[in-house]
Amino acid sequence: MKFIKFSSLALIISLIMASCGSSGPSSKDDLKKLKSYSSYAYLPNKDTIISRNFDNDAIQQVIVDAINANLKENGFVLNKRNPDILVHFHPMFDEQIAVNANPVYTNYAYYRPGHYVGSYYQDYMYDNYFTVQRLNGPRIDQVPYRERSIVIDLIDRRTNEILWRGKTDGTIATKRIDREIRERIDEIFKNQF
Repeated sequence: MKFIKFSSLALIISLIMASCGSSGPSSKDDLKKLKSYSSYAYLPNKDTIISRNFDNDAIQQVIVDAINANLKENGFVLNKRNPDILVHFHPMFDEQIAVNANPVYTNYAYYRPGHYVGSYYQDYMYDNYFTVQRLNGPRIDQVPYRERSIVIDLIDRRTNEILWRGKTDGTIATKRIDREIRERIDEIFKNQF
């Protein structure tokens, strides 16, 4: 009888102690950590808009410019040599059947020095982008494909972990697309920071 009482008491104490422990890092922890960073550079993507309805270079340039403006407004400075965070975005402007969506765990084995990336990245690209071979985002939700939308990831350069993911809500209208893209990216940063 004493053994059962002692075992029950030990079990209750163990449960209480376990419930008091930390549940591990959360996305709120990542957002706090993100606010402690001060510099950024871009990790180039291989996402190319292949639809004839859209000008890939023009849309990518508008996206880069809008992200730059928002990051600078939030106190970040460009540092191509040793950035705190890497910016990676996914423009989804093609028909869904033509797209192979990037998973949360992503390999970048094709990166190598001298690998061609679009001109819109040239002034903002992380100098050692080819050293980033794998990203992970254990607390980041997979984003289902939505035509004419944008997903932006902010990544810790040291750990290659996605700290924050923002995405456009709804479909970006094609009329005055440049302005629409800028407004949607402004909304992403306003709602998340």
